[in-house]
Amino acid sequence: MEAADGLVYVSLAQLMALEFKARDLSFLARQPRGSILAGNHASRLRGRGLNFDELRRYQPGDDLRHLDWRASLRTGKPVVRTFTEERDRPALIVVDQRMSMFFGSQRSFKSAVAAELGALAAWMVFHAGDRVGGLVFNDQRIDSIAPLRSRKRVEALLSRIAQQNQALNAGNPDAEDEDQLDKALQRCLAVAGHDHLICIVSDFAGAGERTLQLMRQLAAHNDVVALQVYDPMAMKLPSDGRLLVTQGQLQVELAVEKRSVHQPLGDFLGGRLKDVTTLLRRSQVPLMMFSTAEEAHQQLRAELGKSSGARR
Repeated sequence: MEAADGLVYVSLAQLMALEFKARDLSFLARQPRGSILAGNHASRLRGRGLNFDELRRYQPGDDLRHLDWRASLRTGKPVVRTFTEERDRPALIVVDQRMSMFFGSQRSFKSAVAAELGALAAWMVFHAGDRVGGLVFNDQRIDSIAPLRSRKRVEALLSRIAQQNQALNAGNPDAEDEDQLDKALQRCLAVAGHDHLICIVSDFAGAGERTLQLMRQLAAHNDVVALQVYDPMAMKLPSDGRLLVTQGQLQVELAVEKRSVHQPLGDFLGGRLKDVTTLLRRSQVPLMMFSTAEEAHQQLRAELGKSSGARR
């Protein structure tokens, strides 16, 4: 087991401790005007639904929108429908721990940021009184945890995240299955059905038209939020010095100060991030972006629309 510093590797204890940083965060609370979940996306996160309870005689003060006109005409007296709020709501936290995530040029690795975001999302759901479950996937397997309203279930999910995070190693073989992201989303579609909250944390490497189709299918009957983790190097390469790139046993040193190296590499990294981000936005799923250069919980607070003064 690798030493967990929270930057390259995370431990179960570290993920459990994030409960306290998630206490004042919520996907479902009313968001400030500048939030990614406000405005056009306000109806995308519906919170808990309502179950029909019974028909009864209208009483002064009842909401007129709940009048049942057919029953009222049939009985000759005003009748309203009553509803009870669902006791809880299932949520799936989907966390990517593929080898594409095992990279970081500044503060943290993408895999570590994703693990922390997955833990924060799980605690947010738990504190909202809803059922927590999820899928954790790497290049070889997909672990599934059924949603349950239980602290033990949160711990079980975070344990799987930590296990897969700890298994990442520069010596691991390259991904054999480029469709693993789509397979995880397909599994999610089979598990979720409808009326779930689905939070997908990934760099979305390898995303394509099939990914777009699956995201739209998930969003048709569920509330879906995408948390895209990226490294600042994809935005801007360093202008001088040398960049050491490793793929386990093979290492290549790139002279990034040379235009012949800097421009094509920058175009490739930046273009790939832009393409994936554009594709995700086409899915109409609310998208939040997280850099490896900053702490996960501070970025999540900002993305959910908190003012800069509320940051810690």
